[in-house]
Amino acid sequence: MLLEMEQEDVDIPSRRVLITGATGLLGRAVFKEFNENNWNTVGCGYRRAQPRFEHVNLLDSIAVHDIIHDFQPHVIVHCAAERRPDVVEGQPDAASQLNVAASANLAKEAAGVGAFLIYISTDYVFDGTSPPYKETDVPNPLNLYGKTKLEGEKAVLENNEDTAVLRIPVLYGEVERLEESAVTVMFDKVQFSNKSANMDHWQQRFPTNVKDVAAVCRQLAEKRMLDPSIKGTFHWSGNEQMTKYEMACAIADAFNLPSSHLRPITDSPVVGALRPRNAQLDCSKLEMLGIGQRTPFRAGIRESLWPFLVDKRWRQTVFH
Repeated sequence: MLLEMEQEDVDIPSRRVLITGATGLLGRAVFKEFNENNWNTVGCGYRRAQPRFEHVNLLDSIAVHDIIHDFQPHVIVHCAAERRPDVVEGQPDAASQLNVAASANLAKEAAGVGAFLIYISTDYVFDGTSPPYKETDVPNPLNLYGKTKLEGEKAVLENNEDTAVLRIPVLYGEVERLEESAVTVMFDKVQFSNKSANMDHWQQRFPTNVKDVAAVCRQLAEKRMLDPSIKGTFHWSGNEQMTKYEMACAIADAFNLPSSHLRPITDSPVVGALRPRNAQLDCSKLEMLGIGQRTPFRAGIRESLWPFLVDKRWRQTVFH
């Protein structure tokens, strides 16, 4: 019996990681990446938590304290945030609570158990006037979303000097609903070619696959376990520069769909939160550490959008 018990213990990985926002687009990918690479992985979510993830309100400091002290993670990846710029403008207090106050508290609790915190931030901390941006460049966010994420960066670094801030751009990946990503949400406009659609052709974006960001988080965590000097600010990004119009055309191309109904709009947008024109992130710091992974956009978007393809005849054109 004793031998059996010991055998069971061996199967639980000794490295423990806690992921916040594990029900979101990025969090699901981060959870999967650690879980499939020999980490004992616990994810927490809020609205969408049950049953696979722990239900934790990050604004409840006692609940946060309890899960961190019970689980004693070596690493915490903080993916939870209000990431929609227009929602942040409309609900500034709630957004600041989650993006700043909850992040500060998480950093304190991480320090209390000696956990390495990875705080996910954004290219929107920059104003987009002089790309590419290095980690040392001075941030100047144009909208409240960027401001709250920058305040969150400062708060986590103040409360826990052993934190890594990972800034990333617009994300896409295997979505549960098309609205989950600013990239995938365009798919219906692309597919319904009987109706012309205006697409932004002003803002320069670098669509980044959540699987790649997840791999970077894991690589960073594993490097940190061997080297305590791994901390501070880091940038990761896809390297294919595209406007939303160009992304839409690439999506159409990936599925052999027409794109002549898509109309490029080159004026800067007038509605909603201000956006940076080109906040390209320089990723050489992580690359020099041997960290990184990049999925080509067409391959990644095909994998992500395949389940949402309305006209299934497309299968024949590709596979026969």
